[in-house]
Amino acid sequence: MRATRFDPAHLDGTRVTQRRLLVATLTLLLVGPAVLLMADLHWRTGMDKWKILHLVLFAMLFSLVAFGAVQAVIGWFCRLGAGDPQRILNSLSEEDEARPLDAPTAIVMPVFNEDTSRIMEGLRVIYRSLEATGQLDAFDFFILSDTTNPNRWIEEESAWVALTRQLGARGRMFYRKRRVNVNKKAGNLADFCRRWGKRYRYMVVLDADSIMTGDAIVKLVRLMERNPGAGIIQTVPRLVNGETIFARLQQFASRLYGPVFAAGLNYWQQGEANYWGHNAIIRVAPFIEHCSLPDLPGVEPFGGRILSHDYVEAALMRRAGWSVWLAVDLEGSYEECPGNLIDFAKRDRRWLQGNLQHAWLVTARGLHAANRLHLALGILAYLASPLWLAFLLVSSLIAWRYAATGLSPLPVDSFARYLHLDFHAQALLLLFGTLGLLFLPKVLAIIDLARRPGAAAGFGGWTRVIASAVSETVIFTLIAPVLMLFHSKFIVLTLAGRGVAWVAQRRGADGEPEWREAILTHAGHTVIGLGWGVFAFWVKPSFAAWLAPILFGLVTSIPVSLVTGQLAAGGFVRRCKFFLTPEETSPPPELIRLARNLEACRRHAPPLPELAADYGLMQAVLDPYVNAVHLALLRERDHGPASANGDRFAPLRERLLSEGPSALSSRDKLALLLDADSMAALHRDLWSQPAERLSAWWRTAIRAYNVLAPAPQTALYR
Repeated sequence: MRATRFDPAHLDGTRVTQRRLLVATLTLLLVGPAVLLMADLHWRTGMDKWKILHLVLFAMLFSLVAFGAVQAVIGWFCRLGAGDPQRILNSLSEEDEARPLDAPTAIVMPVFNEDTSRIMEGLRVIYRSLEATGQLDAFDFFILSDTTNPNRWIEEESAWVALTRQLGARGRMFYRKRRVNVNKKAGNLADFCRRWGKRYRYMVVLDADSIMTGDAIVKLVRLMERNPGAGIIQTVPRLVNGETIFARLQQFASRLYGPVFAAGLNYWQQGEANYWGHNAIIRVAPFIEHCSLPDLPGVEPFGGRILSHDYVEAALMRRAGWSVWLAVDLEGSYEECPGNLIDFAKRDRRWLQGNLQHAWLVTARGLHAANRLHLALGILAYLASPLWLAFLLVSSLIAWRYAATGLSPLPVDSFARYLHLDFHAQALLLLFGTLGLLFLPKVLAIIDLARRPGAAAGFGGWTRVIASAVSETVIFTLIAPVLMLFHSKFIVLTLAGRGVAWVAQRRGADGEPEWREAILTHAGHTVIGLGWGVFAFWVKPSFAAWLAPILFGLVTSIPVSLVTGQLAAGGFVRRCKFFLTPEETSPPPELIRLARNLEACRRHAPPLPELAADYGLMQAVLDPYVNAVHLALLRERDHGPASANGDRFAPLRERLLSEGPSALSSRDKLALLLDADSMAALHRDLWSQPAERLSAWWRTAIRAYNVLAPAPQTALYR
């Protein structure tokens, strides 16, 4: 049943304000009594500076918990019946959805040293899905490479040519490799906008691990056409393809609890939602005109180029008068996630520094209040960890002082006497009230699932829903204190001026943690947990029991990180049908096709293991076709005579052929690959020189090339 038609162009500002006031009021109604109870507890034992600090930390942390719980409660009510009428999807009419598309749209995928097969097969799936809609003529595809790995670079080029040929997408699928990776992903997209942006009305931004169905992309374009005041429409991607326990936990939790939270977000955000950097559609003209990122004062890590660009771009789009919407119930948007705790923390390290930079922008002129709140919440998402750590440390200090002095609650007059609660009952009330707010969203999500006939079957049935929800809660309870220490350490490093490197996310088998990595990474967490536990037990056994979930998570961080990050353990859990999602039990055709094609790609590995490390470079020098493609894609140089460049690179070329790729650094290999004359000369010399002048590596490569056909970089499936 179609919901009531909604027109965002006539959004009632007063009604939006009322919604936001409701969220704020409910949050304050939860925070006020809790802070009063905590203040009364401290008052009973004598207030001092440490207890004032403890109270302030509690108020800040409890406010975040209460705000999340209120969003979940409101989101649960929004999903009753036909749902919240003020959703962007409700703006489409049946006539809108039947109208053919004539808006030129670019589908852009920025990549950086990612798995080539995953990039190309993801694009193949999206292309075929769009083709099935009959609207393919409105779309062009761009692979925007910032890859610095020479092997990956050549793999991308040859795989792009193969994919374009297999799809018949010549003139519709383009590849561009930047020479200098200025400003990382934001600079990559800015370069696209400068060069090609004026040709397109919209662009759909993807990550290297994104998948979107053709129907979802077409619907995004229709939403933009129907709502000319919309600058960005962000989907809510579902996590898929998790192979480890850690990835499957994230998938399950996001899929089960996410819809309730997303509905609550949309309730108060309305046309001032956030942009998450991918799986979203952007109106190109205002993006070019208004969303150029400023350089922040000073140098990294707080100054310089903005790392987390998406929040800022959404704020700039709103400042220019364009709305930003969250398409909470749009089906067909997917992404992947890190497979283990260590890689998850590495990703958070990048995001943390970028979010802390936003402190410069919270008070910037012209920004809307909602965007200031988004920026502030983004900062607090990571500051919450050191605040939690500080709260626990101050709690430990207060408990030690309380035990050391032998103080007992003072017989002072306080409001708690009206509640007929003693000191310990009041403390327990506060504890269980906090836990109740933490678990309330999960309970509401399960109730929401029960209201939808047959929905539990997508998660493996009710027995597995409950068992998986309990297991997810236990495991994430163990992981939370480890992330607390990770984030606290990252903030200290950032404050000390330590910037962060831009690295590709590890996926699949390459992302499994090893014993050495896990021990080196988590040894400090384990030592802190043991030492803290001994101290807490010495202070008071009941205090140690209160800290037990946190201490146990720290002490077991090494085995928990290893087990949850292993593919074998993840496969076992999947066979037991735990942490299932509807995308696994009834996968859409696009995900089935992607899995099948990637399996085919894995069978096309380099013919000899000793060639794998430099297989892309080998192809660029050895294979006439790949060499010709690479030369065609290199830009013409606009400086210096060819002879001068030839003399400069001649020693590198000689070393590459006579000693093999291992004799050159990655930087030297990139330099040769960027020089058209050198690549032409290398191809000519390799095939013309006597075998004795070539290294053993190249002789092996030539034999493999002559015996076996070059391995395709993409599957031949449709």
